[in-house]
This record gives sequence, C-alpha cells and structure tokens, in this order.
Amino acid sequence: MKIPMHLATFIEICNIVKIIGVPDEAIRLSLFSFSLAGEAKRWLHSFKGNSLKTWEEVVENFLKKYFLESKTAEGKTTISSFHQFPNESLSEALERFKGLLRRTPTHGFSEPIQLNMFIDGLRPQT
Repeated sequence: MKIPMHLATFIEICNIVKIIGVPDEAIRLSLFSFSLAGEAKRWLHSFKGNSLKTWEEVVENFLKKYFLESKTAEGKTTISSFHQFPNESLSEALERFKGLLRRTPTHGFSEPIQLNMFIDGLRPQT
C-alpha cells in the first residue's frame, strides 16, 4: 500500500530511531500520535486499548478516515488519463507520473497496471 507524504515523512523520521531489540513497527506505533494534532490525534486516541495492533492497521484506518473516496476517484482518473506533455522528457514524465501515484496513495493500481498506464501515456516518439 502506498502512503501519503505525511506518513512517508513520518516513517523516514522513525527510521532514524534504532533501539536494539525493538522492531521498527513498534517504534512507529509508539511515536505516531506525536505526529498528529487536533482532530487526527483525537481520532487515533478513540481506538480502545491496543485495537490497532500493527502499523499496517494504523495506516489502513488513517487512510480510510482522512483520504476521502471522492479524492481517490479523482486521483484514479488523473492517473489513468496520464499523458506525456509535448516538451516533457521521459524522466520528467516519469517523475510527474510518480507524483500522481503519491498524491493518491489509495489508488489500488497494481505495478503492472501502473506501468501500462505510464507507457500508454507516452508520446509515440518517446
């Protein structure tokens, strides 16, 4: 599952913290609430006890709560209609396409489908 920039930055910061014998997932679970504020923090604390046992569960629930279906649908449309701009190089097009994928972490497109959409969106001369 792809995750939004907030979570990706959080993971990058957590990867700096290493404690012998403590798994990375446990560090993420312990520190995540410190990356939130306001409603998002209240939302996280609304889960009883240890009902979110894994980092994957936290990410899944966070995305369901804060990444609306309408935003996902809009992002999927943008991704699936990708086309290389007339004066855009291959590397620029690839970076722009990756950015579209990052902006819609809940797009659900498999890597082979993503590759096909990218290739199909390239100019014939590319």
